[in-house]
Amino acid sequence: MKFKKMLVVLMGAVLAFTGCTGSSSEKKVDLNSMSIDKITEKAKKEAEVNSVGMPDTWANWIETWQGVTTEYGIKHTDVDMSSAEELALFEAEKGNPTKDIGDVGQSFGPLAEEKGLTIPYKTTNWDKIPDWAKDDNGDWIVGYYGTMAFITNKQLVKEAPQSFEDILKGTYKVAVGDVAKASQAQNAVLAAAIAMGGDETNIQPGIDFFKQLAEAGRLDKGELSLARLEKGEIEVALLWDFNALGYKAQFEKNSANAQFEVHVPVDGSVQSGYATVINAYAPHPYAAALTREYILSDKGQINLARGFAKPIRSDVALPEDVKSKMIPDAEYAKAKPVKDFKAWETTVKELGGRWQEEIMANAK
Repeated sequence: MKFKKMLVVLMGAVLAFTGCTGSSSEKKVDLNSMSIDKITEKAKKEAEVNSVGMPDTWANWIETWQGVTTEYGIKHTDVDMSSAEELALFEAEKGNPTKDIGDVGQSFGPLAEEKGLTIPYKTTNWDKIPDWAKDDNGDWIVGYYGTMAFITNKQLVKEAPQSFEDILKGTYKVAVGDVAKASQAQNAVLAAAIAMGGDETNIQPGIDFFKQLAEAGRLDKGELSLARLEKGEIEVALLWDFNALGYKAQFEKNSANAQFEVHVPVDGSVQSGYATVINAYAPHPYAAALTREYILSDKGQINLARGFAKPIRSDVALPEDVKSKMIPDAEYAKAKPVKDFKAWETTVKELGGRWQEEIMANAK
């Protein structure tokens, strides 16, 4: 649920939610002034943490929650929802809050802070987190991220592309999904733009890339779905790496004949993170802080990697059984995060129309 809803409503929901009236309510606790021992002591007394958008099946959250319960005796519940719904719920429930922590797309982190919906907490691993992946005071911190990647059905395509340039040299069709609605598809265009010298402020190189494919009859016009991939109806598709790796594992588990290969384009791609936000009105703020602490610990980062998400901490040594299933680090060398979310928001507003007019209108 989370992934589907995130993809479809991400950018539109940002705009809708921005119109809500924020609260200037004073924060309940100053977590950054407290030692981890004191936070742990108080969290154990609360003995409960309630999350939103952090279901067991997403990025292997199940093992994180098991760890939090085993190590600290804190019980857990989750309600799955999109990022915009998470923040709207924090706002709506401020008089009688039930939720403590949420996991939101990176662009929603600054929005949550702007609306006064967060309690800052930096965690003991603060210095090991890249600057682009955190707020200066810890109002939001990215725990893991995805990078746009190619998934190739090797039964249909002998040589799996490893760059956008490779795709231009091929003869197979490429699927990206609905660029007018899906965030994942929009980021596929941005990834191509980055590889071709553009960025979130200049999407034209990405438009030109897909226009070339469309005019050559190489743009798949169908739905980009799990079912079509598994049935062999799609040759090459662009997906977040953790989804592509998860699909690959599922397909190969379901069929001994399945052969899929996943690569991050080495000539450039886009990265996007998911950040924890602690509810400003959290009924269990210490348990929420301890949960964030666990997520950014070595154990928590490895748990996320088991769900094919890329841990934000590059210093964590992954077990061999986990590392062997991940894409080699070298392929991420030219992948870049979105730096200007306001510019990207503006670009996305126009992207759907441009996709229809400049690309689909020329598709063979």
